[in-house]
Amino acid sequence: MIDHLVLATPSVDATAATVRDTWGVPVMAGGSHVGMGTRNELTGLGGTTYLEIVGPDEAQPEPGFPRPFGVDELTEAALVAWCARPTRPLAQVLERLSGEGIDLGPATTMSRARPDGVLLQWQLTFPLLTPPHSGTLPFLIDWLHSPHPTASLPHDATLRRLTITHPQPDLVRTVLVAIGESTIIAIEQGAPSLHATVDTPRGEVTLGR
Repeated sequence: MIDHLVLATPSVDATAATVRDTWGVPVMAGGSHVGMGTRNELTGLGGTTYLEIVGPDEAQPEPGFPRPFGVDELTEAALVAWCARPTRPLAQVLERLSGEGIDLGPATTMSRARPDGVLLQWQLTFPLLTPPHSGTLPFLIDWLHSPHPTASLPHDATLRRLTITHPQPDLVRTVLVAIGESTIIAIEQGAPSLHATVDTPRGEVTLGR
């Protein structure tokens, strides 16, 4: 169910180097989000879950709008969001959640080209990064007919736990039921925050904000 974690950064190169050195894992070039002013690098977190390191793409012109994931406002890397891949079509999940009074936004089609030229296309909702959720509710993705990114990634690290803290934990549980439960997600009550525990070749690390 957890498709990927989003580690946003003001510098993709610097953060990817830190993950390589601190975790002892390879990090692979992902690609550019053309027109959005961002690019990413990736590493697997076990199974069909991965870490996305996303930040400004210096090869693109400055966009006329804020870059995704709040990267323009960051001074250091932060775990800002997580993405879930539902077991049912996005339209069905969004309709069910709407009936519960929860709006994750519409699904939008996007794409990027991998360095090997393979075009990836997907549908997703956009992350809710501002209060009251501040990235704690997942944004949703459907990879359509594209190969999943984890198929070509190393998996030297493993996601062990994603802890979601939210002032309304029952709301988070409602979303998780709609998209499919996960045994590695813990929900706590409090100010919104995300923390991920990852096993790496160099020991346990924690990502957060």
